[in-house]
Formats: sequence, structure tokens, C-alpha cells
Amino acid sequence: MKEINAVDFEKEVLNGGKVVLDFYSTECPPCEALAPKFEAMAELYGEKIKFLKIFRQGNRELATELRVSSSPTLLFFDNGKQILDTISGGIKKSEIQERLDKMLTIQEIVAIKANQKKIVSEYDVVILGGGPAGLTAGIYLGQAKIKTVLIDPALPGGYMGITHQVSNYPGFEQPQQGFMLAHYMSEQAKHTGIDFKVAVDITSVDLVKKEIVIDKLETIKAKKIIIGTGTTPNTMNAPGESDYKGRGISYCATCDAKYFVDKEVTVIGGGNSAVEEAQFITKFANKVTMIHQFDKLTANQTAIEQLQANKKISVMYEHEPRKFEKRGDKMITFVEDLKTKELKELESDGVFVFIGFKSNVSVLGETLPEMDKWGYIVTDEDRKTNLPDVFAIGDIVSKKYRQITTAVADGTVAAITISKEL
Repeated sequence: MKEINAVDFEKEVLNGGKVVLDFYSTECPPCEALAPKFEAMAELYGEKIKFLKIFRQGNRELATELRVSSSPTLLFFDNGKQILDTISGGIKKSEIQERLDKMLTIQEIVAIKANQKKIVSEYDVVILGGGPAGLTAGIYLGQAKIKTVLIDPALPGGYMGITHQVSNYPGFEQPQQGFMLAHYMSEQAKHTGIDFKVAVDITSVDLVKKEIVIDKLETIKAKKIIIGTGTTPNTMNAPGESDYKGRGISYCATCDAKYFVDKEVTVIGGGNSAVEEAQFITKFANKVTMIHQFDKLTANQTAIEQLQANKKISVMYEHEPRKFEKRGDKMITFVEDLKTKELKELESDGVFVFIGFKSNVSVLGETLPEMDKWGYIVTDEDRKTNLPDVFAIGDIVSKKYRQITTAVADGTVAAITISKEL
């Protein structure tokens, strides 16, 4: 796979036949998650399609010209013309493959897929999810010499990996960047000898049979399964939100705040995540306007006081977004005043959304463990679910507090319990 610069664009891309181009950035967890998928696709399709990478931060003018405003972003070209739709953010392998197949003939697709071989792997334990809970369970199981594999559709670290700072994790005198804390944990887990299968598509999960299929190719069988799939940021489902995801609307300040130097940004939300991420965004943007549905912020008092002291941030209380549009390079957020019902237009260079999370249970197949009324998995004190040999840990568990420290505790308890049983 070749990396190019803007000066190579005409030769390598516009005159390069069939091309897929990856705009990536540094310190970008979704970019790192995409890399192994992109390499795997290059090995499979490389004889028919050229795979290229370009460093977005070092080629800003070209990125702007091509309307690339988020990392990573994949663009597709055929004989100098951009084709298909652009994909960005947390890109799945299946999304790439779907577009690559559209660039080829049926005969070419059949020949390529004939080279894919299905395999079966067996383990004592499968950990579904590589957040702090799953990584901790992996550390304990690896040290216990139990054959374990950790599976994650993204990079290890979970939401911790895209949190810009973690200031309350024990053992660190100074706040730690979330992606670095994720790196420390994942490297520690790797050193114990467990296997990692990350940046994969989870095709199916059967919690009864203890079988997981990844990338439609590999079936993984286990004696026990630990569910640590965590949560996903909520979306507003407002008109225009999905249209501009990655093209003006972002859910990751760590990934995209750096592209708003001296610009104006809208932040939606008023809880801890929104307040902390708004503070981080002001390291780059010169103005941040927060939209919050209540008359008070719901973050912890320390975070609120820090925000109130930041002159770059203002808050529109008792307002909610209703629609998003793009006019030129500007994002227009239509917000409703909940008291007067007046609809207002708020113009900015970008929108960041931080409005809470939902549990990631949709990947778990048809037979699910018992869940509470909010959709979180119910466990006992050993983190066992009501399904035999199925455990749940971390933010997906029904509990009062969801923190990195509580996730780590869950991983410890489940792993020790399993170690004794095996």
C-alpha cells in the first residue's frame, strides 16, 4: 500500500484507474481502527483496485478541496472521477467491501471472494469488547494462562480511547489522555499472551452455543463468553443529522476538534461529557455555543465551574436542536426555544453531539441475557448473567455508576470467577 502527498494526487489518483483513497490523521482512534481493515481489503482487492493513503493534517488544502472534514475519510475514484458516496468516521469492513464490489464486474467479485477461506478457532474464553472492562478481564485471564481472545469491531479502549482526558483514574498524578490510557491497558493485556481480533465486523453471536462469527469468515467457539460491548453515543435523529455525520457533525472531540482552529463550534448536551468536551474544544476553537434542554447543566459541579470560567463558552439553556442544514461551509442548527417555541438559526463551522449513551446489545444475537428496563444487562455479584457461562462487564451492565474504575472492577471480578471455574 502506498502513501501519497497532494503533489502526487493527479498522477496516482486522477490518472490511477480504480482508486480508493484514505484520508487519515494522527491521534485518531477511528483512523487506527480502520488501518487493519484497509490493509486486509488491499490484500484482497489490490490487483484490481489501487489502495492509497494520505495524511490529512499534512495535506489540508487538498482535503478542503475534496470536502474532507473528518478523519478517517475514504474516497473512491474511477478514471479520474470521484464515484460512490464518501464514508468516514467509524468505518466498518463491510461498508468498504460493499463499495469496492460496485467498482468491479460480477466475474471479478466472484474470483476475489473465492480466495476467502473460512476457518474455525477454539478458545476457553471470548471477551466481546475491548474497553477497560474487557482489557482488565484479558489481563487477569492471560496471567492465569487461560486461552482467551478479545474481539472488538474497533480499537481496544472503547469510549475511553476517544476521551481527551481522564483525571480520576488511580495511579496517575496528572490527567491522562484517554487514548494513551487505552494504549497502556491494551499493551499490558497483549503482554499476557491473549489473542486480539480487533477492527473486525462481528457477523453473528450465539450466546447459547458460545459461537461468534467475524468478518463472515472465522467462527470462534468458546467455553465461556464475557460481554463487554459497552455503550454508543446517542443521536438526536433530527433531520439532517445522519446526512452531515462526518461532514460537519461529529461525536468525537479528540478526533475532530483540531480542525476547528479559530473557528466557531456548536456543542449539544449539558452533562459531564458535553461540558468536558466543550472545554477541550476551546483549545482550538475561538467560540463554543452549547445547546442544553434544561435550565441548568447536569455535569458535576467542578466541571461546571471550570466551564463558567471559560470566556470562550456560552450556553443556550432550555433549547433543543430540531434540524441541521449546510450552507456553503457553514453548519446551520435550527434550535427551538422550549419556553417561547420560537425557532432560531445558529450558524457555526461544526457541530459536536454529546447527549448520553445507549447499551450495545444489538450485536449479541437473538437470545439475550436478562435486561433492566433501560436495556442494560442484569448480573449477579460475580457478573454472571442468567445465561449459562455468559458474563457481562463494564458500562453494558445494569448499575448505578459507569466509570472506568467500575468497569475495571467488573473485569476483575468476572475474570477471577472464570479462572476458578476453569
